[in-house]
Amino acid sequence: MASRSINKPLLVLILGTIILCVSFGVRSSLGVYMKPISFDLGWGREIFAFAIALQSLIWGISTPLMGYLADRFGPAKVVAIGAILYASGLYVMSQATAPIDATIGIGVLTGFALSMTGFPIILSVIGRRFPPGKRTLVLGIGSAGGSSGQLILVPFGQWLINEQGWIMSMVLLAIMVAVIVPLAASLAGGNERADDDHSQQNFLDAMREAGGHGGYRLLIFGYFVCGFQTMFIGAHLPAYLSDLGQSDWIGATALSLIGGFNIIGCILWGLAGDRTSKKMLLASLYSLRAVVMLGFILLPMSTFTVVILSAAMGMLWLGTVPLTTGLVVQIFGTQYMATLVGFTFLGHQIGSFLGIWLGGWVFDATGSYDPIFWGGIILGLLATLAHFPINDKPVARLAEEALQAARG
Repeated sequence: MASRSINKPLLVLILGTIILCVSFGVRSSLGVYMKPISFDLGWGREIFAFAIALQSLIWGISTPLMGYLADRFGPAKVVAIGAILYASGLYVMSQATAPIDATIGIGVLTGFALSMTGFPIILSVIGRRFPPGKRTLVLGIGSAGGSSGQLILVPFGQWLINEQGWIMSMVLLAIMVAVIVPLAASLAGGNERADDDHSQQNFLDAMREAGGHGGYRLLIFGYFVCGFQTMFIGAHLPAYLSDLGQSDWIGATALSLIGGFNIIGCILWGLAGDRTSKKMLLASLYSLRAVVMLGFILLPMSTFTVVILSAAMGMLWLGTVPLTTGLVVQIFGTQYMATLVGFTFLGHQIGSFLGIWLGGWVFDATGSYDPIFWGGIILGLLATLAHFPINDKPVARLAEEALQAARG
């Protein structure tokens, strides 16, 4: 148990949050690169959009595997290797001359890297270090760390593009991501059992149990909708606002505001999740997000409306993460937390792929993003309805295992 004395809960929370800040912040800044890269290299927007979409798909498909490896062998090595792949992918993109370079650099390398340095693995370490009564709150704080990166690195990326060009900007982002490698040492021992974890379940039984749980499948669908909505907006909002006559800085500011207000939102949703029904909070969140997306296509775009809508979207942006993660743990326990959250995240990333890629494809075909906004609104309403029937009670196995542990 020596690693427990080194990886104290507060230290794990702080350093894990910093890792998410860098990893998710750099990922969130890619939207401001779409227009300059596409223009400079003579590509349509679909090419870079496809690379980001492929990244999201690979990120999602590989996340359950990386979660299993982290659960089985420990998260520190997984995260460190992911940081190396991340930096390599950004450097490959900085030297791109053909679409295949973007596909390999942004699509493949950073796709695998994000599954190794992202929310499921980092939040599983944080969640295991805190008791159930505080777990959703600290998951919210960790999720907010990703948004602090979005708040800082999106405008920083825009500034770098304006001052140094997109090539040097990508190189500097690669150097920044490499800092994750030494930080990963703080996650050593992060797959040790939580104090309230008495499970003796094997891996295959855990997967069968989750796969047969109707509420778990509905959570995966909800996360699919979350990915479709947020990653479409993250990748295409700057270009959308620019097409409407807003300056490039307005687009970067919109993403930054989303990130800034999401810091508040994640903490508030996480705090609420420790006090009331997580599934009802998720239903509320998805319905409100549909309303904000409606505002983006129906209201006249001005600096004022962009600020208001971006702030509102920020309050709803990643609140799904602590609530969905907390609900998975509430139902199934913490033993295979990274793996089970990883499968829900796979649904998120399939939605991300479709939101990002279809955004570019529909724009190139029609010259408008409106059909994708409407699609996101309809999906948001469906996700709202999907959360009502979820059985959010802990599976009976957890009570039986706790009783046996108390007797033994």
